[in-house]
Amino acid sequence: MEYVYAALLLDAAGKEITEKSIEEVVKAAGFQPDQAQAKAVAASLKGVNIKDVIKNAQTMQVAAAAPAPAGHAHEGKKEEHKDEKAEAKKEEEAASGLASLFGG
Repeated sequence: MEYVYAALLLDAAGKEITEKSIEEVVKAAGFQPDQAQAKAVAASLKGVNIKDVIKNAQTMQVAAAAPAPAGHAHEGKKEEHKDEKAEAKKEEEAASGLASLFGG
């Protein structure tokens, strides 16, 4: 988990997220850096805009918390519901990739 935190700190500071920079932050925090972990996190985040990922994750949480509309009109809603399920599944798959970075 400390490697993800290190990457977030580096991103917030506007620094490049590399294996070496992650190891330096982890070491500065008082941990013994693991080169394999740092390398895995750096490779996973290569080309990823962390701010966009966080923004999208927050949007998905808000969308998931929105109440379902009440009503009895089921005819046109079935097709819409299927599309919403497919879209939610795609979002969950994208989020699961990010979650794997956080140990989830």
